[in-house]
Amino acid sequence: MENGMTLAPIVESLLDTDLYKFNMDQVIFHKHTDLNGEYYFLCRNPGVTFTEAMFREINAQIDHLCTLRFTDEELAYLRSIRFIKSDYVEFLRLWHPIRDYVKTSLSEDGELEVVVSGPLFSAMQFEIYLLEIVNEVYFRMKYDYEVLLASAKRRLDEKIAAFREGKYTFSFAEFGARRRLSREWEDEVVRRLASETGRCVGTSNVWLAMKHGLTPIGTYAHEFVQMYQGIDSIPLAYTNHYALEDWYDEYRGDNGTALTDTVTTDLFLLDFNRSMVNNFTGVRHDSGDPYEWGEKMIAHYEKYGADPKTKLLLFSDSLDFDRAQALYEHFRDRAKVSFGIGTFCSNDTDEKALNIVIKLQTVNGRAVAKLSDSPGKAMCRDAEYLEYLKRSVAFRLNREKEAR
Repeated sequence: MENGMTLAPIVESLLDTDLYKFNMDQVIFHKHTDLNGEYYFLCRNPGVTFTEAMFREINAQIDHLCTLRFTDEELAYLRSIRFIKSDYVEFLRLWHPIRDYVKTSLSEDGELEVVVSGPLFSAMQFEIYLLEIVNEVYFRMKYDYEVLLASAKRRLDEKIAAFREGKYTFSFAEFGARRRLSREWEDEVVRRLASETGRCVGTSNVWLAMKHGLTPIGTYAHEFVQMYQGIDSIPLAYTNHYALEDWYDEYRGDNGTALTDTVTTDLFLLDFNRSMVNNFTGVRHDSGDPYEWGEKMIAHYEKYGADPKTKLLLFSDSLDFDRAQALYEHFRDRAKVSFGIGTFCSNDTDEKALNIVIKLQTVNGRAVAKLSDSPGKAMCRDAEYLEYLKRSVAFRLNREKEAR
C-alpha cells in the first residue's frame, strides 16, 4: 500500500464528510476568517487502547488524506446544493487538508492523542475524516473484520425487516460517517436503507448522497456556537444570539434547523425569539431527556404563536431504532418529527462501538466549551473556564427570570 499503509485508503474523497462541515465552513469563510482553533480527540470508552501498529496505520492514513483534492465532479455537486455559494466552492477548489495541522502521539499505556490546530476554516474540516480513519483502523486491526461484518449484515437485515413489517414507521437520516465500521459498509448501509425501507430521507455523508442520489442532510454542530466564545467582543451568555444571527444572515431561512444545547437549551430559548422561531424550520436535540426537550420546544413555539405541526423536531442523540420509534409515536401528531441515526446504522455489530469525538477546545488562544443538557457530555481542557462559563450562563438565566 502507498504511504506505508497496510489497509486500503479509508478516505478517498474530500466529500466523504458530513454536510454541516461545509455549511459551517461557508459562514466562517464569509465572516470569521481571522479565527484560529484547536481540536482534541477523546475516546469516551473506558479501557480502550491503541497499539503501535494501529498508530502507524492512523498516521499513514492521515498522510494519504492530505494528498486529496476536490475533483471537478465533486465541486460541481457542491455547487448544485442550493445554499452553497459559488465563491465558497471556488475556495474549496484551492483548499486541501494540510498535514502540519495534525499532531498525533501514543502514550505508553496506549492512549491515542490527536490535536488539530490552524485557521478555523481549515482545522474544522479534519474532524470527520480523522474519526473515520481512527474508527476503521481500530475495528479492522483489533477484530476479525469479516466476523464483525457478518454481524452488522444480520442486524441490518433485521432493521429493514422491521420497517417492512410495520414495526418502524418513522422517517430518518443516516448520520453514521464518524463512527462507521468501514467506508464500504456505510456505503452498503445507506444504499440498502434508502432503497429497501422507504423511510430513509437522506444521509449526512455528502459523498454517499452524491453517489446514491440522496438528499445531503445537516445544518450546524456545537463547534459553530462554541467558536463565538473565542471572540472578545461577544459576551459568553450571548453566543447563541450571534450564532443564530450570522446563520440567518448567511442562509436567509434556508438550511435552517437550529441546534439547541451547546450552552444548554434553556439559554438557547432566550435567543430563539419570535423572529428566529419564524426563520428556522426546526430544531435539533442532541443531549438531555428527549421527551422533556420536545415538550419544551412545543411550548416555546406555542408561546410565539407558531404551529408546532409546521416545525421539525429532529432527534439525534445516541439513537437506536426502538428509541426513535417511541419518540415518533409520542410526538408525531404534534410536530414534524425526524431522526438522525448514526452508530446504530453504520457500526451496529456484536462488539461495542467506540464513542469517539474530536471537539473544538480553543479559539484564538481562548478556551471554549460545550455545556449541553447532559453534564457527562461536557468537554473542556480548562476547568476554570468551564466554571466561568457555567456562572455566565446561570447569571443570564437568573437575570432574565427575575425580569419577567
